[in-house]
Amino acid sequence: MNPAQANVNALAFVGDAVYELYIRSMVSGGLSNGGKADLMHKKAIKYVRAESQARAIKQMMNGFLTEEELGLVKRARNHKTPNRSRSAGAVEYRLATAFEALVGFLHASGDDERIRAIMAKAVEIIEEE
Repeated sequence: MNPAQANVNALAFVGDAVYELYIRSMVSGGLSNGGKADLMHKKAIKYVRAESQARAIKQMMNGFLTEEELGLVKRARNHKTPNRSRSAGAVEYRLATAFEALVGFLHASGDDERIRAIMAKAVEIIEEE
């Protein structure tokens, strides 16, 4: 798949689901809360908020991403979209969308190793808060 021709909205839509599943799997396996959904949900929010995703991708843009990935992220970040988060600012929302588009692109490309690396790095950055 050519990232320059990929539909950014579709990639972000899929990437959101892939990242959410990764986080839910991580949270449900790492807590000893008796499987209480409300506690797992509260733990997951830290990672899936637009502000957290934006901070993660912003840091990754400084040397962690390949040139191809960086090009896709910049294109997705600059893509005009009518949607916006109620809690995040416009810049944060666009960066979060770019993060999700990157995850969606890597998923569509079948690059599971790189997806894991990107998501692990995002978690690492978010946990630094």
